[in-house]
Amino acid sequence: MLVRKNDFRIRRFVQRLESTTIFVVDASGSTAAQRLAEAKGAVENLLAEAYVTRARVALIVFRDKAAELLLPPTRSLSRAKRSLADLPGGGATPLATAIDVASLLGQAERAKGRTPLIVFLTDGRGNVGRDGEPGRPRAEQDARDAARALRATALPAVFIDTSPRSRPGAEDLAVAMGAAYAQLPFVDSGAVAAVVRANAPSRR
Repeated sequence: MLVRKNDFRIRRFVQRLESTTIFVVDASGSTAAQRLAEAKGAVENLLAEAYVTRARVALIVFRDKAAELLLPPTRSLSRAKRSLADLPGGGATPLATAIDVASLLGQAERAKGRTPLIVFLTDGRGNVGRDGEPGRPRAEQDARDAARALRATALPAVFIDTSPRSRPGAEDLAVAMGAAYAQLPFVDSGAVAAVVRANAPSRR
């Protein structure tokens, strides 16, 4: 029997890696309620698709002097809804601390073999430094330092600018962290989810 080259069939199996979208939401100031509500909607939107995409979602909220991991990485929509039922809002903006916390979580997820994407929802106007002390000049310098440290990790990120008017400082911060930049002054959960899908790293 003569065996020809076209008699062979090769099937390649591609393992789909799990992804983790880490939302980092500015819960400070007068517009915190809107940002938090739309972030909650985006989290629930993406988790509704998690059974298909093998995706996890996490939520970090920052305000006053701290950044809190409110929702650890999960694929459970019911768990997310329980955790996000009452989100805190108002106060100062510890942006540098939030960037540091997000970086640590992103690196931890990558160490577990997952593909992280960090998504910031903020106007980028930090006013609390890494040491918890108020003062805009120091806070902005700390935020730039934290952004450059995040870029050094090579973690993919998206900076969604929620300010009513775009300002150079926010986009400069996105550049410093190596993040894709999008302006959404009228934050909408569907638009946020669309930005995340458009910037999601390949999971193959």
